[in-house]
Amino acid sequence: MDAAVRAWLTSRLGTSTDQNDLDNRYARLGTARAVAIEVLYERRAALITDQPATLAVTGVVSLSYAENIKAIERLIAQLESGEPPAPDDPGAGECDGVPDGYGVIQLIPRPRR
Repeated sequence: MDAAVRAWLTSRLGTSTDQNDLDNRYARLGTARAVAIEVLYERRAALITDQPATLAVTGVVSLSYAENIKAIERLIAQLESGEPPAPDDPGAGECDGVPDGYGVIQLIPRPRR
């Protein structure tokens, strides 16, 4: 895994994510997108199974994980749709088949005076 892929994964999953775990997953899965989706699936499963979505003690405390679960589901849907592009995605760094750093311009002659 190169520095660009590591930075992309850290920006999606947070700085507290174990880098060795990411390296192992990347070696097994082969793409940064697959690693991010797998980690987010595990986080969502942990939120759903380990604790209730809402906990309330009248007049004392109210705690809800429902929004966290929804946020993780939105991130998963976004990654599964291909957004944002990962550095190791096929065609990443290209726009309309033209690599980054290159562009196409049209030259139009100026009328003579």
